[in-house]
Amino acid sequence: MISSMFKKASLAGLILLIFGSLAFTLEEEPVLKLGLLKYNGGGDWYSNPTALPNLARFCNGQLGTDFALDYAVVEVGSAELFNYPFVHMTGHGNVLFSDAEAENLRNYLVAGGFLHIDDNYGLDPYVRVAMKKVFPDQEFIELPFEHPIYHQKYSFKGGLPKIHKHDDENAQGFGLFWEDRLVCFYTYECDLGDGWEDPEVHKDPPDVRRKALQMGANIIRFAFQQ
Repeated sequence: MISSMFKKASLAGLILLIFGSLAFTLEEEPVLKLGLLKYNGGGDWYSNPTALPNLARFCNGQLGTDFALDYAVVEVGSAELFNYPFVHMTGHGNVLFSDAEAENLRNYLVAGGFLHIDDNYGLDPYVRVAMKKVFPDQEFIELPFEHPIYHQKYSFKGGLPKIHKHDDENAQGFGLFWEDRLVCFYTYECDLGDGWEDPEVHKDPPDVRRKALQMGANIIRFAFQQ
């Protein structure tokens, strides 16, 4: 079972499963699914339904990964969380973690999991409070443009690409660390997830959508190789 492997192994070990796709034939099932975090509080955790399938398809084509194109919905407090080394979180509104949920998410991240939070506009004031419950002794730290997450297969010398206007502020990438490992990457004023959606959803120009997918691929590669 991947879950038992994952609890015992670091994320670096699981890279052999993801980026070793050349060892698999076309008839075999994909190795892993991306996870979408379902949380309480009333926020629309389910927004951008076409985003993760498109990101998985892009990574399979450009990075040689072997992700399933359908993603898994996983609740914050569920043991199933440990089945998904990469989990994405998005939404526009309120986020509430119970004590048990915060502890479960912390255990997942400490054990080797990776959480990408994408502010879909309006998430920021709530997710900061929620993540403070997960790591009470930490604050989100803005990552410098030189950080490796911006320089994987694709180089973004100015940091995150700006996908949607929001408050017309600069896009920023923040991180939470555990023992010098980036366990949570928070993309703010950027809206990568909107850029991953089907072209007709937001009608983003092709170059904007391409940058969003490229940055998403960078996040995936960094998460599995750091």
